[in-house]
Parts: sequence; C-alpha cells; structure tokens
Amino acid sequence: MTSEPFDALAVGHRGPEEHAIRKQIVEAARGHFSRYGYGKTTVSDLAKAVGFSKAYIYKFFDSKNAIGQAICAETLEGLRENARAAVRDADTATEQMRRFFTAIVSSSAELFFDEQKLYEIAMHSVIEKWPSCQAYCGALEQVVRDILLAGRASGEFERKTPLDETARAIMRAMESFHNPVMLQYKLDSLPDGPTEVVNLILRSLAP
Repeated sequence: MTSEPFDALAVGHRGPEEHAIRKQIVEAARGHFSRYGYGKTTVSDLAKAVGFSKAYIYKFFDSKNAIGQAICAETLEGLRENARAAVRDADTATEQMRRFFTAIVSSSAELFFDEQKLYEIAMHSVIEKWPSCQAYCGALEQVVRDILLAGRASGEFERKTPLDETARAIMRAMESFHNPVMLQYKLDSLPDGPTEVVNLILRSLAP
C-alpha cells in the first residue's frame, strides 16, 4: 500500500502546507458541504461560513475543487486506515481477503448513509479522476497484491496466473461495491452481494 498521504496528492493548494488556517477552512468546508452539498456550494458561501473573505481563502486554495479534493483526501485516508486495521490481525491470507473487502464496503456504505453530502464529493472524485482518488484505488490494489503474495507463499492460493492480472481481476470483480458511483445502485444487495463475490474470488484462487 502506498505510504504517501492522499492529502499530499490533493492539487490546488497555495501557501505553506502546514498552516492552521488551511485546516480551519477544510473543517468548515466539510461541515458546510455536509449540510448543503458540494455541487450547490460556492467559494463565496464557504467564505461566509468560515468568516474569512473570499480573497483570503484563495490564498490557500485556488478553487472550490481544491477544497473538495482536500476533504476527499482526508476521507480516503480514513478508509485506507480502516482497511489496514481490518487485515492486521488476520491469521491467514484467506481471512485477510475477506476482512479487507468487508472493511472497504462497510466504510463506503456508512459514508453513503451517514454523510450523503460528503459521499457526493467521493463520486466527483471518481468521475473527475482526482489524484487522491486514483492513488486510493492504487493503494487498494496494492493491498490485494500483498494478500495474494502471502496466500501464494502459504500455499492457500494458486501461483500460475500472473500476480498483476489476478489483482486487477479481483478489483474489477469487486468494483461495484467499492466504487462510490456504482455502490449507490448496489446498496440493496448488502451485505450478501459482496460476501458472495469474495467467496467466488477465493474459490478461484484455490490451488
């Protein structure tokens, strides 16, 4: 899994990276987006919510998109940490695979049900191919590769299929449950749907 924080990949920042005002703007924007939505909010709206001038906000972010990317990066970092924690104590690669996708799907579904306005930002990140989103997808695939390597080393998984091909195929098989644009149409299949797909994946990996 990539070690580079996703917030470092959020473009459109200005001024010093470590700045309390930047964090204050992001937190205020998160609250505003949660209430009113990303699409209906303007930088002027955020300026009023934060209590700064619009010009002052532009000293730290070059657009609303940049603020949205910062929020998205923080959210994805949280999802990545959930995935890390889920596989940390698993005894086998098989259990790691189950826990990994359970954590990703559960966290994504919780975001949809509990923070629908922020979920809207996640969908923007996929559609517009924000760097933090692309890095997140790459990080998920790297976790799958690591689990496959562990499973091959322990004899749990087959070794004939090229590793990268297998990892990509698994990510594609699970895409409708971890891609926020697609997940919104699959909510009625939770939790059985992803469990069934993971079971199918694990059967295909048997040596």
